[in-house]
Amino acid sequence: MKKMSDAVTSEVRCPAPPDVSGYGEIVLVFQGGGALGAYQAGVYQALHEAGIEPDWIIGTSIGAVNAALIAGNAADDRLPRLQEFWRRLQRPPSWAAPSIWPGTADAQSQWMTLLGGVPAFFKPNPLAFLGSHVRLGADRAGYYSTEPLRENLLDLVDPGRLNRGKPRLTVGAAHVRTGQMRYFDSRDGEITINHIMASAAVPPAFPPIRIDGELYWDGGILSNTPTEAVFDDKPRRSSLIFAVQVWNPTGPEPDTMSDVLHRQKDIQFSSRVAGQIARQRQIHRLRHVIGELVRHLPEAERQSPKVRELASYGCLTRMHVVHLLAQRLDNENHAKDLDFTPAGISGRWEAGYTAARQAIESRPWEQECDPIEGVILHERMPAMPLAAE
Repeated sequence: MKKMSDAVTSEVRCPAPPDVSGYGEIVLVFQGGGALGAYQAGVYQALHEAGIEPDWIIGTSIGAVNAALIAGNAADDRLPRLQEFWRRLQRPPSWAAPSIWPGTADAQSQWMTLLGGVPAFFKPNPLAFLGSHVRLGADRAGYYSTEPLRENLLDLVDPGRLNRGKPRLTVGAAHVRTGQMRYFDSRDGEITINHIMASAAVPPAFPPIRIDGELYWDGGILSNTPTEAVFDDKPRRSSLIFAVQVWNPTGPEPDTMSDVLHRQKDIQFSSRVAGQIARQRQIHRLRHVIGELVRHLPEAERQSPKVRELASYGCLTRMHVVHLLAQRLDNENHAKDLDFTPAGISGRWEAGYTAARQAIESRPWEQECDPIEGVILHERMPAMPLAAE
């Protein structure tokens, strides 16, 4: 496998850049997942090298951070800024020898992160460790401070570009007081660094972020895969959607407590994305059926107020969903979202890059499809686990 320095600076382009102009807007959907977000950066690198730039990016948590790094920079600066951000997040690997004490190096790396934070992302909040009943103030109620993340976003993201609409940016956050999901959208209002911080404020590790007087937490605690924002958008548009999933909804039966924690986390944060897409396929199929039925009515009936009202429930837009599911790295465990080692970041970046390259080269959206279908799912299943160098 390539080292990260090779993986993120290579400029090997696809043999023939695909023409995606006839498929509507290009949409990227990024999950939350901490260190797993390096996979999303690799996906974007492959798209960028193929000349596919997004019209709309939707993200939660680290997905919102990656989305801001893309939307908040000119096209030529997006990949270098992503590279720089992920370089800053790297932690040195542990000194332990895994061959002598299996799992020791991973455990040490996890404890280093838990005790010391990630200098470019978050740092411990000492007062929070004095006891669970210590009053910290609502804006500081978290085990860590994310001010380092704010500093890096301010350094690497142009806030003015977040609101230019090219690409459109949407980030999900959970309203602390009501428990409702809210999607902040640059089409409808101003997106600031605070909105990105709020989307990444996962409790109880990170404190909530206040926007317009209200506190918000990481949107991933309600919907970690924000595909719903695409399907519920109005007006609906034909789209080519790259839905990037970093948590695996399927996996083997666990037989150790470590396996149980790993499997539980995958299930929890995969957010039932397969079910969401399946339901949307049914809904959009019905919209197409309505549209087709209306076309068979006589013109006079089509123009009647009652039929026009019923016809408004129909829709002939088509959405191609390229579902990119991150493959597991060899020996990863339940703390994989805290794996900010160079090998972990490099391995996941390269896996995302490779999966997206394969999708671009196979161009599944060009295949024949049933004209009655409104949502066409193209699965890109992961290969066997990769060994992180």
